[in-house]
Amino acid sequence: MAYIPYGYKIQDGVVTVDEKAAGQVKVFFEKYISGLSLTVAGEQAGIDKTHSVMGRILKNVNYLGNDTYPAIIDKETFDKAEEVRSKRAKDLGRIAELAAFSAPSPIERFK
Repeated sequence: MAYIPYGYKIQDGVVTVDEKAAGQVKVFFEKYISGLSLTVAGEQAGIDKTHSVMGRILKNVNYLGNDTYPAIIDKETFDKAEEVRSKRAKDLGRIAELAAFSAPSPIERFK
């Protein structure tokens, strides 16, 4: 595993929740949903990362939990953040960004 998302750590070879950072991730999602920008929400949550990293945190489905990662964010919160992100992108005319996430993969195009 080359990359561990913010909010997790490796302990005894297993991915575990970094409680402090996970709390910051939760606050970040709440602040973003409440209307703050990625950067401001991250700053207020105490996450010192770039705008692009904050965007990746917002879209990272691993925060919902899976076989490798314990859940940090519930599905309702994650979905609400995605809804807000999509609405903001549309309102700002960033249709290409939205299309990139909804376009079929190259493999699906040839089926």
